[in-house]
Amino acid sequence: MASFKTIDDLDVRGQRVLLRADLNVPMADGAVSDATRITRLAPTVTELAERGARVVAMSHFGRPKGQMVPEMSLGPVVEALADALGREVAFAPDCVGPAAAQVVDTLPEGGVALLENLRFHAGEEANDPAFATGLAALGDLYVNDAFSASHRAHASIVGLPQRLPAAAGRLLQAEIEALTAALENPARPLMAVVGGAKISTKLALLANLTAKVDLLVIGGGMANTFLHARGVAVGASLCEPDLADTAREVMARAEAGGCEILLPTDAVVAGKLAPGAETRTVAIDAVPDDAMILDVGPDSARDLAARLEDCRSLVWNGPLGAFETPPFDAGTAAVARRAADLTRSGRLLSVAGGGDTVAALAQAGVLDAFSYVSTAGGAFLEWLEGKELPGVAALEAAA
Repeated sequence: MASFKTIDDLDVRGQRVLLRADLNVPMADGAVSDATRITRLAPTVTELAERGARVVAMSHFGRPKGQMVPEMSLGPVVEALADALGREVAFAPDCVGPAAAQVVDTLPEGGVALLENLRFHAGEEANDPAFATGLAALGDLYVNDAFSASHRAHASIVGLPQRLPAAAGRLLQAEIEALTAALENPARPLMAVVGGAKISTKLALLANLTAKVDLLVIGGGMANTFLHARGVAVGASLCEPDLADTAREVMARAEAGGCEILLPTDAVVAGKLAPGAETRTVAIDAVPDDAMILDVGPDSARDLAARLEDCRSLVWNGPLGAFETPPFDAGTAAVARRAADLTRSGRLLSVAGGGDTVAALAQAGVLDAFSYVSTAGGAFLEWLEGKELPGVAALEAAA
């Protein structure tokens, strides 16, 4: 478990608390279209405000590359944040300098302000010392509640904890606790489900997981490369033949470490990836030359669900098929629903993350049934890969 202070360790009354949030939320027609990250941030903001802090939230939005880009202003997020908090939120037209200081200085105890997009200044992504010092001038304490941005060594992530007393917010704390429970000190047996299109994007993840888990399930397009490496013909399916040797190395490493790898035993195939496409279910060694594997078959899904019965922990990153296009979501949904049932009954700790994974679980109707679902994307993946996250390391050093 990472060792850092939390907001329990801070005396925040009357203090200006610089709160690093991730408010890089989806927008449509100038309004927030998915407020998940805002609602997950709200408990930290509310707790700090109710304890008398003057909360100064800050975030990036998009990739303005150090320029003031009006379309990437955080201004439109203010209303959604205020709605989630049930309290007024002031907005500063800049994140450093006199314009920001004027808004912060007028905040009462329990007041909340949001600074303009950090990435309007090139110093944010460059971790420029002068920019970090400018940010620090606006606060007395620093709280990082943006696990999803903590894999970036930016000024608001690593520069501020070097300049102010620092702690983790509730969301970051919960994320680390969930990942630690699932991967560092898990109840065993521990299963990992890894899906997605290409093995090339998840080599580091697979290497780390084979040394940590008892059972590694490989699905999605990446399973085709492993099947090909085993001499199984995958027809017209997505495959990376040039990585067959790499797949064999992963399988050899897993076998040496006592990690069992599970690949599909049957598949749902079609001639094209399209809604309403004609499908067939075939044994995995009977894929037609002109067909594509687009989902695990029902036998594979039932086997995975049965294997879950004996597991006590689950880490999931990536769908088992092309879930965005029904009916190729059936395998992912079936396994996810069984994992949700076992979680509800207290028999399984289930942690999932990654954009496609979150979308697939939501589509299956089980998003709220898992023990923890991370919206952190890249930071979640890097943690699973065993990498040190600069933001977490900065909090540990500050402690």
